[in-house]
Amino acid sequence: MEMELSKYHDPGKNKELIAAILNDPKPLAETTRETLELFHSVKHSKPLPFHSNYRKSWMERLWALTGKKHSTVDPYHYSITVAGGEAVPEWKSGLDREYANLERSFQRIVNVESFGAVGDGVTDSTEAFRNAIGSGQVDVFVPSGIFIVRKIDLPSWTRLRGAGKGATVIRLHDEAPKKQRLVTNRNYVKGNHHISVENLSLDWNVERLGNIENTSAGLNHSSCLTYAHLTYGWVKNVAAYNPGLHCFDISSPTYNYGGDGIRARGGSRYIWLDRASGYGFGDDGITTHHSDYIFISNSHFCDPSGRSHQKGFSNSNGIEIDDGSRFVWLSNNSTARCFGGLEIKAHATSSAATGVFISGHLSVHDNRSFNFRHIGHHKAEDPDSLSAYNIAAQYLVSVAPVFADMYAGSSPRALVVSGFRNVAINRFRFIGDPHYDYANQPAAAIQYKAANVSLTNGTFSGFRTASADISIAGGKQPALHVKAANIQCLSSAKKSVSVGKGNSTAIVEQIKADL
Repeated sequence: MEMELSKYHDPGKNKELIAAILNDPKPLAETTRETLELFHSVKHSKPLPFHSNYRKSWMERLWALTGKKHSTVDPYHYSITVAGGEAVPEWKSGLDREYANLERSFQRIVNVESFGAVGDGVTDSTEAFRNAIGSGQVDVFVPSGIFIVRKIDLPSWTRLRGAGKGATVIRLHDEAPKKQRLVTNRNYVKGNHHISVENLSLDWNVERLGNIENTSAGLNHSSCLTYAHLTYGWVKNVAAYNPGLHCFDISSPTYNYGGDGIRARGGSRYIWLDRASGYGFGDDGITTHHSDYIFISNSHFCDPSGRSHQKGFSNSNGIEIDDGSRFVWLSNNSTARCFGGLEIKAHATSSAATGVFISGHLSVHDNRSFNFRHIGHHKAEDPDSLSAYNIAAQYLVSVAPVFADMYAGSSPRALVVSGFRNVAINRFRFIGDPHYDYANQPAAAIQYKAANVSLTNGTFSGFRTASADISIAGGKQPALHVKAANIQCLSSAKKSVSVGKGNSTAIVEQIKADL
């Protein structure tokens, strides 16, 4: 299948593209019920033995003093619902009411040009934005033009909106330091609430730094838009490009590396990003850290620079659900030419993302379309993850994963599940390039201590040079209690399903191969 998604791709078309590729007649509501049933069947399966020999370093113990305990349990038990032909979290209706409260809060509706802002791409308009925004309870309109600022801090009860992506551009000043965030909420200590950014483009202006090796300044600095310690936030129809680190970071004021089972304080809650897009990012397009109840929909990210990493070790993902994130919903997003299209993960010294539901994702030419892992909790000698639990996914599409020199030595794959438990993936289509050399590697790998995994109702095609369409690991770090069922393999790999030596827990049934 020939497909290209450029940086100008309209993510509003993702839903139709995914539906056309899958060609699945089952209604969304029925599929969603089916997916949740499959997820609960693996979640409630026989508990597995837990092995941990984890010993924290003195640095992790120091970090842990500033954090709090990570739990995999949603205290509100929110599920997914179908509304307007889209799978959305149950809490979204409450967030919609909070948006109405935001609009009712406005005491002023202002135009930044009335305060002296000039959209000529030259004039420093920082002071004009500051005066227009004031202390909040304001709807700030930014007309067409390129507006230069040194930073924008948004207080509670504020909406910043433009005339549309590409029409209104807010660009970081040439003299801004590398650590600068372009747009963020104002108070990281007390936190903020009710902030929305809409209908504009954010240019971090990485060119101002010249040809430096590392474009980011560490932690959650150097991004286009950062929400940290924010409750009730929106990003609607916003493009972000060329940040030193991330296009969008939904975060806590600082990250936390206190070890698995610990997460940062001050995370954000109830955030919706819709029709967000970006490219040229030093690390990730969208990333989330130590925050709860996030909804990402109809968004597109592609073509990272990878320049926040050492050359050849760039884990630059289109969308990344990272350390300490909990209860994240994703619907009808797309990625292209990233290392990972959608990555759900954590670093070894942090808690993994927990409780993620995906309904529709189109990955085109990403190195690893869907990559679910907890680093440092994979191998036989590693401790089992305390936090890498609970992923339910449907309507996943991978088109021609390919090698990316951003991450040297990483084999292209449609799917990798490592270290996560309770994972259900339902109704997917993974399409390889029949002319590409997959170097006798598997197209999808369930591996490295993954457990309680269901892979059902899917199709593989075109992975002609792969060793297997699905590889289920055995050996010293096996994937346990993996079920692959009702899978079609059409003109694809040498083996449909390969089960590793000594793995007696895998269930493989209803595999239809057409070589």
